[in-house]
Amino acid sequence: MSFPSTFPASRLPDPMAAPTLRWGVLGTGWIAERFAGSLRRNTRQEVVAVGSRSVASAKEFADRVGIGRAHGSYVDLVTDSEVDVVYVATPHNFHHSHAQLAIDAGKHVLVEKPLALNAVEAAEVAERAAERGVYCAEALWTFYLPSYDVIRQLLDDGVLGDVRTVLADHGEWFPDTHRILRHDLAGGALLDLGTYPLALASWVLGEPEQVVAIGQDVPGGEVHGQVSAVLRHSGGTQSAINTTVMADTPNRAVLAGTGATLVTDGPFFFPGDLTLTSAGKESTIHYTEPAIGHDGLFVTAVEAARRIAAGETGTPLRPLADSVATLRVVDEIRRQIGVTYLEESAPGLPQ
Repeated sequence: MSFPSTFPASRLPDPMAAPTLRWGVLGTGWIAERFAGSLRRNTRQEVVAVGSRSVASAKEFADRVGIGRAHGSYVDLVTDSEVDVVYVATPHNFHHSHAQLAIDAGKHVLVEKPLALNAVEAAEVAERAAERGVYCAEALWTFYLPSYDVIRQLLDDGVLGDVRTVLADHGEWFPDTHRILRHDLAGGALLDLGTYPLALASWVLGEPEQVVAIGQDVPGGEVHGQVSAVLRHSGGTQSAINTTVMADTPNRAVLAGTGATLVTDGPFFFPGDLTLTSAGKESTIHYTEPAIGHDGLFVTAVEAARRIAAGETGTPLRPLADSVATLRVVDEIRRQIGVTYLEESAPGLPQ
């Protein structure tokens, strides 16, 4: 295919046109607050209830965010008859149990990334949702963004030619008090940050056939702080990823093909700009997307609303099979660098 003169337009529908669903938020942390605010500012979705471990915590969140009903237990939230779909926003080590809690109550569920601690748990969530016939997806919002629909079209149309290499990093500095540095909350770089570059590499090149990883702990800390990995995919393709909680990195991604190279001009997992350069660097075009940061979290909710209204139980933008596959890669990296979470003591789970 010849090099294009412009980027294709995103095909994602107007978020205000998505059918209105009543959302219950399970959890009262940082991401839950931003999710609720994003829905209010950008969609017709209704956030009607919140659930926490105590009435006081739920009421404080509800008052701050503007939610009508505050439940002092997660069970009360998922059994609320006024809730159509539950957004699970608790720490990583609770995603598995809280997703299943909502599913067993017959609720559709959108689970913050990662879907679970490991591939075994993620597969259990997927199987339970299939048994109950409810919608279930991982809220890895990057793949729902308009810019990623543009990338999807470039890949489908062969504009990049054969993609041979994917490079991606996600690194941020965090203060010592942040929950990402707590072992009891499944902290460390991989689940919080590494999910993004690993998911991108597997999406573009397929699940890797070989993984070689190295990592190191936070100095004086109790979690892994930095991981680098080289992945070999089918057809002679490779990816290289790095993730760290000890420093800020460029947070860019590169998709290098025989026909063109695509580079994200900002954090690759956020809404933002893209640059496409032809092989030989003779031509370059730019794509601009408003850099609205976490205010773009609504994209996962409107996709869920559209699919649920259509009677569907998943989304092609982030299929559950892809969520499980990403965690298989994370599991292998953890095996190589020696990372185990506290909850992984049951038979069949990674040790």
